Amino acid sequence: MQLIDGKATAEAIKAEIAEEVKSIMAAGGKQPHLAAVLVGHDGGSETYVKNKVIACEKCGFKSTLIRYEDDVTEDELLACVERLNNDNDVDGFIVQLPLPRHIDEQKIIEAIDYRKDVDGFHPINVGRMSIGLPCFISATPLGIVTLLKRYNIETAGKKCVVLGRSNIVGKPMAQLMMQKQYGDATVTVCHSHTADIKKECREADIIIAAIGKPDFVTADMVKEGAVVIDVGTTRVPDATRKSGFRLNGDVKFDEVAPKCSFITPVPGGVGPMTICSLMKNTLQAAKGW
Repeated sequence: MQLIDGKATAEAIKAEIAEEVKSIMAAGGKQPHLAAVLVGHDGGSETYVKNKVIACEKCGFKSTLIRYEDDVTEDELLACVERLNNDNDVDGFIVQLPLPRHIDEQKIIEAIDYRKDVDGFHPINVGRMSIGLPCFISATPLGIVTLLKRYNIETAGKKCVVLGRSNIVGKPMAQLMMQKQYGDATVTVCHSHTADIKKECREADIIIAAIGKPDFVTADMVKEGAVVIDVGTTRVPDATRKSGFRLNGDVKFDEVAPKCSFITPVPGGVGPMTICSLMKNTLQAAKGW
């Protein structure tokens, strides 16, 4: 069993990005600029945005953080999106999800200029991705295919099972794993209404678990030599931790890992690659398609 080290891989890629940014600026080019809009004080979102700011520094990007309280109106947020759309210095920006219930998330996503949508959530980017056109790819799926490539994990012709069908991970992940230039695999998507998830998983060469249920994937669901990618990051109460919680993946790591050829840990697997992919998208936005 080989552990897939997302943290080390992400650091290496950020160093590569930083070198490219140096070259761009030395040639008189513009410093890439990523902006983030954060609404409220959700703990997970605060941590995520903080890590994005740190990543920007490592990559040599300019970063801007715009904060709003939970009671911000939808119109105020839409006005902020419009300002960022029209700010020529901002190459890409994200509106951190989730948003308060009184705000229509999809309306906000669709208001973002797709050419600055470095989260890859806008319908235009989703549509272009689905038919293999240049676009911004959702950061977590992009991070996963990057990890598979960096570890020289064979995907072509393999059976890949994606657990979960969210717009952020499951659906785009399945699309990428099908496409020739990324996975070229035979893909099955499983969800809450799949008749026999265990059977599907046992036949899989690659399992990508993005279902949001801690320890859902157990040893009896995984065949010998499978590749297991764990996207889960559920906060589970843990009195032994200073924070009062720990991050738990969708995979029961201790019992599944011995059966795997490759497996990602939680934390330190997919998570760092998500932020790294956002940096790659921002550099792409700065360079143009």
